[in-house]
Amino acid sequence: MAEARWLEVSLTVDGELAEAVSEVLNRFVSQGVVVEQAVRYNDAEDVGTPYGPVRVFGYLPIDEQVEDTRQRLEEALYYLGRIQPLPKPEFRDIADENWMESWKQHYHPIPIGKKLLILPAWIEEYDRERIPVRIDPSMAFGTGTHPTTQLCMEMVEKYTLPGKPIIDVGCGSGILSIAALKLGASRAVGVDIDSASVKATYENGAANDVEDRLEVGVGSVRELRQGHFSIRHAPVVVANILAPVIIRLFDAGLGELPEPGGTLVLSGILAEQAAGVEEKGKEMGLEFVERVQQKDWVAIVMRRP
Repeated sequence: MAEARWLEVSLTVDGELAEAVSEVLNRFVSQGVVVEQAVRYNDAEDVGTPYGPVRVFGYLPIDEQVEDTRQRLEEALYYLGRIQPLPKPEFRDIADENWMESWKQHYHPIPIGKKLLILPAWIEEYDRERIPVRIDPSMAFGTGTHPTTQLCMEMVEKYTLPGKPIIDVGCGSGILSIAALKLGASRAVGVDIDSASVKATYENGAANDVEDRLEVGVGSVRELRQGHFSIRHAPVVVANILAPVIIRLFDAGLGELPEPGGTLVLSGILAEQAAGVEEKGKEMGLEFVERVQQKDWVAIVMRRP
């Protein structure tokens, strides 16, 4: 086992004290302070509301000064605790491991449908009978580990037409566009309102050698319909977003992006929201085709007559 090289110091406090404790720790630790707190989701559009106690921690390098540093840190926390009571800091030795390699061990290839394989970018050995979609999980915009992405990829595999284009609304990491291109789509147009997602899609497209058939830019349904991209319609359109956003996008013309007879694949939908999405799609003149479910999440396929 590797020799311990870092001393982790942590305190669990209420939210009001977290900033003051962070400020004290930051004077002594290496590589900055980390603040962790539980998150609850109040509704499908909530990006996350923090609640409960806060864990504040950082790392002291274990060297000849570590005991002196620890003593000075404990003194500083003692004086802060005179103002408002603090719990005792907890100290823990941390092995000097390769953090990146340890992080990578959490990611494994994920088979999807009959043909596809979500492949962490660094893995070289994989099932050659499947089509690899290489994704860098450090880009947190759709790594393939969430049920919504997996459901949507299954439907992309089922409905992609070789030699025909696809539109990807809310492209995230580009995983769905890349999958479609590897399945034979002639072109993928991906749009996202987040410029970081656009950058991630470009980079993942290059890692999969499909960038020459991948068009991506900042935008949404309105920009597609206004002709800001090379196509306004496609035989297959995918939108892996969230149910309330999908319903809003229907009002913006989402249901008009598929060509007549074309398919609209919708995901990011909680099971209890599925009926509302289907109802809205039917209001927009679409026909229900199928619904697939994984855990609490649903993907819905509809068709434009």
